[in-house]
Amino acid sequence: MLSELWNVFLAMARVGILGFGGGPSFIPLVRIEAVENFGWLTGDDFVQVLAMGNTLPGPIATKMAALIGYRVAGVLGAVAGLLGMVMPSAIAMIALYRLYLAFQGHPAVGGMLRAVRPVIIVLLTMMVFDLVPRALDVPVILIGVSSFLLIHTAGIHPAVVVVGALLLGALALR
Repeated sequence: MLSELWNVFLAMARVGILGFGGGPSFIPLVRIEAVENFGWLTGDDFVQVLAMGNTLPGPIATKMAALIGYRVAGVLGAVAGLLGMVMPSAIAMIALYRLYLAFQGHPAVGGMLRAVRPVIIVLLTMMVFDLVPRALDVPVILIGVSSFLLIHTAGIHPAVVVVGALLLGALALR
């Protein structure tokens, strides 16, 4: 049990350390750790965790870390995953804040930030090509199109549509 908690913490800490650019850019890294490196989830399971993470409010990376940790080691696994995801960023922000303020106008700092953007775009594109075939089935497409129409043509509040889609998905897509 302790080794599982440690592995969850380390896997999510690696994502927290290597992830850059906001929550969506973390998703491919979470997939690599959970599906490829540790085998905690199958590709389809990962799509389910991603979908569940998108339905809840808050940052996607922390929700996915907690959900994966919970699936691996229960409540303590969720805590380990969440701490692993958050700690690297928190420590880095505290440690590097003054350094950034001292050098924020330097051209090399701006160049480094611009250089990272294409890498994030490639990672997100790779994830889309991997996930889209798994998500393209008729019930999912019908729910998506229906949701769009209910929100944009019938004027139904998006929160009501999300709850309805969750209930319909739970009943029809189990």
